[in-house]
Amino acid sequence: MIMTLSDAAAAVLNAADPAKKIRLTYRYAAAWRDGAIAEHGATLPPDRPARPEKPEVLWPRDMPKRRRGGSEANRVALLHALAHIELNAIDLAWDAVARFGAAMPKGFSDDWVQVADDEARHFEMLEARMAVYGKEYGDLPAHDGLWQAALETRHDVAARLAVVPMVLEARGLDVTPAMWESLRKVGDPESAAAIEVIHAEEITHVAAGHRWFAHACRERGQDPVVTWQALVRRHFKGQLKRPFNAVSRGKAGLTPDFYEPLADER
Repeated sequence: MIMTLSDAAAAVLNAADPAKKIRLTYRYAAAWRDGAIAEHGATLPPDRPARPEKPEVLWPRDMPKRRRGGSEANRVALLHALAHIELNAIDLAWDAVARFGAAMPKGFSDDWVQVADDEARHFEMLEARMAVYGKEYGDLPAHDGLWQAALETRHDVAARLAVVPMVLEARGLDVTPAMWESLRKVGDPESAAAIEVIHAEEITHVAAGHRWFAHACRERGQDPVVTWQALVRRHFKGQLKRPFNAVSRGKAGLTPDFYEPLADER
């Protein structure tokens, strides 16, 4: 039986072991690019991806607060938190492919398969940095906030794009420069360099979210800024926090007229 892209997405989402999830992501992304997987298919993704026994998953409010400072424990906590985000991001990309790709132009699936491939590489980069400190993914608790956003927006591609890349990933653009500067100051330039690479590639992910959100709005005859603000008010439970990294957001096409008014509201 020939595998479809939605079959591939479901297989990644149902892989609990991070190493297997990454291995399958690389395999299926390459197969989609070279045409070995050619059809999208109609396999539905699970509501929740499979997860390993570790890390312990807590509600965001129950997560231990990361302390300021340059201790090794703080560096490991930061790297672990970022790795958890990247692992979730692999699944979010494949979920978008399986859940929404059949109804979108092929370029949508091209973009989100590439995002999944990037996120897998990001996870490995962070995991390698944790290994320097004798730690691995799963050694610390993590939270389920990202997948709550996926569940909240599973009914509508525009809502998914508005919240996941254009709010949550855009927030990553705001906060990561301070992270790499801090890591350099405490003598970990290798981790800082890894986070800089991740930041640059995350700009392209936010850009893909903005591009396909704009496409969805055009198809519906809706204004992108007005629609984005309405969807964020409805589906995002957090707060849009300043300061914003307007330069990186701008490279992704996310201009202040989108987000500044919502920051003023909350």
